[in-house]
Amino acid sequence: MTAARLPSLDALLAFEACARLGSFEAAGGELALTASAIAKRLAGLEERLGQELLSRSTKGLSLTPTGHEYLPQVRQALALLQAIPLHQRASQQRERLRVSSTPTFARQVLVPALPGFTAAHPHIELELTLSVPLLAEGDAGADAEIRHGAVPGDIAPAQVLLHDRLTPLASPTLLAKHAPLQTRADLLALPLLRTPLQPWAPWLQAAGLADAAEPDEGPRFVDLGLTLAAALAGQGVALARLSLARHELADGRLVQPYALTVPAERQYGLICHRASAATEAFAAWLHAHCATLAENSSATA
Repeated sequence: MTAARLPSLDALLAFEACARLGSFEAAGGELALTASAIAKRLAGLEERLGQELLSRSTKGLSLTPTGHEYLPQVRQALALLQAIPLHQRASQQRERLRVSSTPTFARQVLVPALPGFTAAHPHIELELTLSVPLLAEGDAGADAEIRHGAVPGDIAPAQVLLHDRLTPLASPTLLAKHAPLQTRADLLALPLLRTPLQPWAPWLQAAGLADAAEPDEGPRFVDLGLTLAAALAGQGVALARLSLARHELADGRLVQPYALTVPAERQYGLICHRASAATEAFAAWLHAHCATLAENSSATA
């Protein structure tokens, strides 16, 4: 029986962090290594596999087709290793941390990055629950809450996680069915998706279309993630946050037809309800992760 070409655990951790964070520097910061050490571990992994996993460019790192296929397998393997009881330090007391989050932020920003938090803080058992922003229904038992609201009314400036910008996003399929968008006014010929969480007025005014009315036809989505899903399905154009749609933009499932963006009036913020070492660790990690996302977005803009 031929022995499998098993890579080192350190190399797999480096690959997962690079794929998630988009740069050697960010991955090194998370794993307490230099960018050079991370790059060497990734290069060694690719040499062992005989396949390129991440493309290097001035804009950062991006998954190759092989990397896209390999990443979920690596994450599954790491999760299994972390779950083995003998890998848990008996001397460490596990501390439970309950975090409540809006659905879209949890799905698009938080959950993909959780392996990094678990690797850095294996003694913290994070429990994630969802809230309903429009109905103001949160988790009364949560230690920390990711809230979508006005600044400084609902969220203090220091609690803001991402300073989001809004712009129309559409699927290539939808755009192919209509005449090319040559002016901003041409957008009004397409179906505009609507949600009470984000009116179109700020972008329309900045685009010189202040006289255009809010869309009043079609489904009304009480969730930003559902609006993105409808845009991906070609049902209309979403006024979306670039931070939430970065994956869909990177792989071409959504297109940004106009360069014009406007700041969001409501932001995502982290509110800590109970002080503890676990809460402080999670807050520091999430703010750092969101800062990295913001840096990567500005670098590719």
